[in-house]
Amino acid sequence: MWRKIARRASLPETLLSTREAAAKAARRLMLIHPLITKSDDLKVLVNRLADQAFIAVDTEFMRENTYWPDLCLIQVASVDEAAAIDPKADIDLKPLLDLFVENEDVLKVFHAGGQDLEIIHNLTGKVPHPLFDTQIAAMALGHGEQIGYSNLIESLLGHSLDKGARFTDWSRRPLDKRQIDYAIADVTHLAAVFPRMVEKLKKTGRGAWLDEEMERLADPSSFAFEAEDAWKRLKLPSRNPAVLGRLKALAAWRETEARSKNLPRGRIIKDDTLNEIVLHPPKSQDDLGRVRGLSAGWKTNDIGARLMSATHNAKPLDQSEMPDREPKRPGLTKDAALVSDLLKLLLKIRAKETGVAARLIARSDDLEALAAGVRKNLNILSGWRYDQFGKDAVDLVEGRLAFGIENGKLKMNRVGSKEAIDA
Repeated sequence: MWRKIARRASLPETLLSTREAAAKAARRLMLIHPLITKSDDLKVLVNRLADQAFIAVDTEFMRENTYWPDLCLIQVASVDEAAAIDPKADIDLKPLLDLFVENEDVLKVFHAGGQDLEIIHNLTGKVPHPLFDTQIAAMALGHGEQIGYSNLIESLLGHSLDKGARFTDWSRRPLDKRQIDYAIADVTHLAAVFPRMVEKLKKTGRGAWLDEEMERLADPSSFAFEAEDAWKRLKLPSRNPAVLGRLKALAAWRETEARSKNLPRGRIIKDDTLNEIVLHPPKSQDDLGRVRGLSAGWKTNDIGARLMSATHNAKPLDQSEMPDREPKRPGLTKDAALVSDLLKLLLKIRAKETGVAARLIARSDDLEALAAGVRKNLNILSGWRYDQFGKDAVDLVEGRLAFGIENGKLKMNRVGSKEAIDA
């Protein structure tokens, strides 16, 4: 995956593969199209974009009052041109969506693209591929774990972005010029910053470190789940099978209602109210009028009747579905918990030394598993993570590496060796 990305960002001149190319690209004026509202205009644009090595993609949407994100604008840019497309116009988006999810020759570049990918998945049932997320890449380049787009652009391009339209109502029409300019700027800057990030990744040799993260982001299962699984996202009010069975049934009922009405889950019924009904199920629909968080109308309306039907039809949760009391990985003894804390300190030191976000190197469950004695199937025990962190982590756990203080500075020492490692 990384090799393909590097090739796409190493084309002559346009993708800044040399300093001279960077200077030329900086002087080039990018063509900015008027807002695209017609299918024929979109087809012509897509035909050109399909010949590019990569495109930058962003969306503007509203979801405060809906279950499904309300797509209001799609922005795309290559190194040569950029445009905003109005999905609320009478326009056929299929050519553009096919470019996103069917064309494997064009790399799609996002920044913190989770919600953009969710929208595309909702429309197509697929996720853009191949893709590159600059926020994830920034973690390997010393920009922290979740750098914002504005800060990334300012850091790498020296530009301060206009934030004036950040809280605009993108669903209102017509959009004014400032709104459109603000939206398009997101992808024009993204198209400029991506090649620079790739060059930095090539120089540091860290590009291949991102393959796993990018593939995880492109996994369609991250954006689709069955209503019957909605209960797993809620805080469990009990471990009683009957209670959990009602939780499963009512969470699925709420999910179905929210989807069918295109309303946020909390507009149907809030989590606290749902848990109250799960723990103390009403005997009749008339009792719903006395449930805190529900209006008196629930005693007689259709949605109240459907809630009662879901409650009455709920079955105790099958034993095979019961959630584990403890994480699947081994629990920690008191001593192992202390070792886990030392591993977190080592991780913090390594992250600072390498300029790589700690979350990209290791996750807490891997550290706990290592402290508990696990030595197989851990990400930190293979590939670049092992080289950068895992080897020393194993040495620390197995007593071959120790922390010490020398002249007020934290040192790591190889046990049985005079070698000291600055921390």
